[in-house]
Amino acid sequence: MDIPKGFAFEETSGGVEAYRLEGNGLQTLLLRDATAPVATFMITYRVGSRHEPEGLTGACHFLEHLMFKGSARFNKQAGTSVFNVLQRVGARVNATTWLDRTNYYEMLPEEHLPLAVEIEADRMRGALLQDEDMERERTVILNELDRGENDPVRKLFHAVWAAAFTVHPYHHPVIGWRDDVERLTPDGLRHFYDTYYRPDNATVSIIGDFDKTEALGLVHRHFGQIASPEEALPAMHVCEPAQEEERRVVVRQAGWQGAVMVAWKSPRGLEADTDALDMLSAILSAGKNGRLYRRLTDTGLTTSAWGGISRFCDPGLAYVFARPAPDKTHEEVESAIHATIDEIKENGITEEELQRARNQRKAQAAFSRDGSFSAAAELNEAIAAGDWKLYTAMQDRINRVTGKHIQRVAREYFVEHTCTTGYYIPDGEASS
Repeated sequence: MDIPKGFAFEETSGGVEAYRLEGNGLQTLLLRDATAPVATFMITYRVGSRHEPEGLTGACHFLEHLMFKGSARFNKQAGTSVFNVLQRVGARVNATTWLDRTNYYEMLPEEHLPLAVEIEADRMRGALLQDEDMERERTVILNELDRGENDPVRKLFHAVWAAAFTVHPYHHPVIGWRDDVERLTPDGLRHFYDTYYRPDNATVSIIGDFDKTEALGLVHRHFGQIASPEEALPAMHVCEPAQEEERRVVVRQAGWQGAVMVAWKSPRGLEADTDALDMLSAILSAGKNGRLYRRLTDTGLTTSAWGGISRFCDPGLAYVFARPAPDKTHEEVESAIHATIDEIKENGITEEELQRARNQRKAQAAFSRDGSFSAAAELNEAIAAGDWKLYTAMQDRINRVTGKHIQRVAREYFVEHTCTTGYYIPDGEASS
């Protein structure tokens, strides 16, 4: 393939090719999949709640709403609103905000790919961000926030993360704190947009059935004229202090079943120890063969129990979540969680468990390539963690994890006196 003028080829991995616009630094990833005549166009901005200062929490999520309200060329007044234009050609369109990134995407028939590229380029720097739209969306977001507050599990997760991180912005919920959402000004939001929505802070991904040369030509035509600001992106220097003591939080509100969440600090998403913790999470959660099911659920102590691990740009959390059976206490469940972990610390895991976890992750990797949208979603998270090749190299990384590695990370990270524990206790239930 001839590389169009203005692009530099960077590297290839697992069928993904990486290019960069020389004029403004926009990274472009191409992944061909001709199994269906559709394409997914996605733009990932490397900005999320992690980048929001005190007083401006919820800015990324607020911008996500406003980016659909109109840009210079695509707006309701002109009869060309983003949703209407894209849905007329059968596109699936949306956006998501998370801790390290924000993404916007369109999945549509491949002949309409030029339209998606044009729209995303126009709202990269041309979003209108009108005052009246902001006030309407503020009401929508506050209602969304209220719905989240009424969800005890979501509230428990927020409470645990807020207690585990005292300095780092992972302390803040992605939707923002209510006071900040209520007080966010148009000028503050515009400044945040101008700071982070720029070519050198974004990655474009095109996945599906398309011609590579034509696709790069589209990106150059629509994004190539956008200049990156002369000002450097703000540097992130916040480092969460080591947690030296156990922390506890309790959420009490209406509900039907309690919950226990035990969380430990985990390393950055790109580190090899995170691969081992990921495998440990799989071993804990592998259905009826999982350690948590056998020790907690099969014995009648819980109705469900599972583990999870974050793969973020900065150190995050590994955790276990469980729902006590009606006649069991939160303390009993918490004690059983630690006993399950202690058994792995002491005796390690079996080769059968390791192979089962590898097979599980292999199946998940296959599902992640089942269609252009699935691949885009996985690429999005790899970009956010700091390297898109996390998507293509995951199976090799998992295959390198050994039983001894899993036992070591269990001992090193799952330390009982440095965990953060949360209880959700339904109102009316006696404190356990």
